[in-house]
Amino acid sequence: LSIDPRTITWKRCVDLNDRSLRNVIVGLGTRIDGVPRESHFQISVASEIMAIVCLSKSISELKERISRIIIGQTYAKEDVTFGQLGCTGAVAALLKDAIRPNLVQTLEHTPAFIHGGPFANIAHGCNSINATMCALACGDYVVTEAGFAADLGAEKFMDIKCRMNGISPDAVVIVATIRALKMHGGVAKANLSEKNTAALEKGFENLKVHIENMAKFGVPVVVAVNKFVSDTEDEISALEKLTSSAGARAVLCEGWGKGGSGAVELADAVVQMCSQPSDFKNIYPLEASIEEKINILAKEIYRAGSVEIEDKAKKKIRQYEDAGFKNLPICMAKTQNSISHDKGMLGAPVPGYVFPVRDVQLYSGAGFIVVFAGDIVDMPGLPKVPAAQNIDVDDNGVISGLF
Repeated sequence: LSIDPRTITWKRCVDLNDRSLRNVIVGLGTRIDGVPRESHFQISVASEIMAIVCLSKSISELKERISRIIIGQTYAKEDVTFGQLGCTGAVAALLKDAIRPNLVQTLEHTPAFIHGGPFANIAHGCNSINATMCALACGDYVVTEAGFAADLGAEKFMDIKCRMNGISPDAVVIVATIRALKMHGGVAKANLSEKNTAALEKGFENLKVHIENMAKFGVPVVVAVNKFVSDTEDEISALEKLTSSAGARAVLCEGWGKGGSGAVELADAVVQMCSQPSDFKNIYPLEASIEEKINILAKEIYRAGSVEIEDKAKKKIRQYEDAGFKNLPICMAKTQNSISHDKGMLGAPVPGYVFPVRDVQLYSGAGFIVVFAGDIVDMPGLPKVPAAQNIDVDDNGVISGLF
């Protein structure tokens, strides 16, 4: 195939955090050990194969998507696809059971499909379309999760998953906690159990942006407030009033502590929302240029004042558009800790800030373009204090420190 090793974009994949594998040199040794070149690892939840498994409805579609993955270029600068390697069928054989949703049940025997794991901060953040379609065929109401906050999973659910499959939600449930809003209001994590209505009101600006963002998709919104034992009546009342002033309804949810009986009011609210008229629409048109779509997301969802795209990313964008990939949706990779690209920018984003785009990557098989904003990477590292340092086991085999 005359593949130029310097152009290979297909990354190796492993399901663990290891920052030392982000950039590696392979092929060292003798001639039979390969050609020395720089390569990269990514975590499995960010891989294109994970996205393809979650977006394929059949084995034939799975094979078609795998075959069109671009892995690099020839010395003549022509794209080389996975299909040209002649092993699409072998990969599909490994995944033939993986595309089938897993049916499980809750403690109260409610059926649930658990299937797929693309993280919403570095991938498209939704369960498989097969799981969603199976659930829709089995129940009157289907609740599907979109990962992390609404600026990530929900946006990608609307603009990638729904758009690709011709489906649309009847209602959006934004999950919030009083503790999280107080954190966005400047309270240290160690003090989140203390009553602080002023911090709650300040941190509500974050939730307000999410409510406004979801309204832009033309779908009714309800806020589910997961109750903690430390929440006070004054704080709950304040949040209900703030949410109402933002044009949505806040409903207390005690499902974690009481099971289904603690979520009845929320379920009733969702049913009521689903009966309201909706006018679902995507946040950007596919026919817009790649840079235009990035700008729309940055300004409409992440509330940036402007966008700054590095030259390397601009060059790749031009190459993608010249190759006919202009009309693909955008899969933004950015921090999950902030509406912006900056994990330290809590609450609502600072007006007028610059949204930086560092790199872009074509996922031609999955059918979208990954855009890397800020310092986000697709191979995480362990934190300064890894969880492993808190885990132990005694002579009776009892493990401690897992949670």
